[in-house]
Amino acid sequence: MEDKYLHMNFTKKIRSIQKAKNSLLCIGLDPVYEKLPASFKKAEHPIREFNRFIIESTSDIVCAYKFNLAFYESYDPHKIDILRESIGMVPPGILIIGDGKRNDIGNSAERYANILFDEYDFDAVTVNPYMGTDSVEPFIKNPDKGAFILALTSNPGAKDFQKLKVGNQYLYEKVIQRTKKWNVRNNIGLVVGATHPRELAAIRKRVPGMPILLPGIGAQGGDLKKSVENGCSKQNDLLLINVGRSIIFSDNVRETALQVHEMINIYRNKK
Repeated sequence: MEDKYLHMNFTKKIRSIQKAKNSLLCIGLDPVYEKLPASFKKAEHPIREFNRFIIESTSDIVCAYKFNLAFYESYDPHKIDILRESIGMVPPGILIIGDGKRNDIGNSAERYANILFDEYDFDAVTVNPYMGTDSVEPFIKNPDKGAFILALTSNPGAKDFQKLKVGNQYLYEKVIQRTKKWNVRNNIGLVVGATHPRELAAIRKRVPGMPILLPGIGAQGGDLKKSVENGCSKQNDLLLINVGRSIIFSDNVRETALQVHEMINIYRNKK
């Protein structure tokens, strides 16, 4: 991260980056070897060179890159080096998110937080809140670093637990309520799927100044226009729209990313 953002509060950092880049686009760097173009498969480290290509093609039009750890931990013995090297390719002034939905009891969560923030130098991570306050605290104790708490996800099984009624609220609403109490350092965001546009609008009203990481656009069928209209703050920021497969495996990565970036800004300006 560029020096001017180094000791900046996490939420302020997002706002500053999105303003400087004029972008809400976050690209998910989730490479699948079998889907790589043939030219990359000939490289010594195909995943590394593919990531380099994606980053060099899009770094001027994104506010963030999100690395899903599963796509690196499941590969060959060089997987850790490839993740570290890929993170190192990201230019200054772009948020780097580690997506592993990590968590455990407090002592173990502390180790996860140390690895992700100190060893890999992620600016933010995704966190599962199911185990409660003491399991989340290690990820949010540094105001310069952020945690995106799973609230309402985009997968079909989200309804199994997240939409269970607890009293007169859904469980995901209870999570949001507790997350607001945890956010004393102004460094917590929420993960809300683009496949829930109506709920997204209600969630934004409840957390007007909290960042929202929004997966589900593209391959999962989320509506981009509704996502922008319902998910942006009043300042038209604090929404990180993650798009992965539909960009990185497209025939023209640069052109596809640019189209998404431009459509997001068109919808922002029409709000």
